[in-house]
Amino acid sequence: MAKTDAKKLMGKTTAPGLSAFEKTDTVVVDRREQRKRDQAAGLVPFAVKLNSALVLQLQAAAKEKNVDLNTLVGDLLAAALAG
Repeated sequence: MAKTDAKKLMGKTTAPGLSAFEKTDTVVVDRREQRKRDQAAGLVPFAVKLNSALVLQLQAAAKEKNVDLNTLVGDLLAAALAG
């Protein structure tokens, strides 16, 4: 039990995938805090299964418009439902 507690503690001190030499000044928000932020913003998790070609198109469009994929999909769904 102490071993797993130590692993959890060490996991919180460094971001996953970063070594001690690659640390940057970015702030890592834990999942619980991110959930609270999402709930405050009125966001609800909504999982769907999409064709991989469609996902690639969505990712390309999000990159082209320089927006988050969640924002792009939300905007596209709102526009489709409105009209």
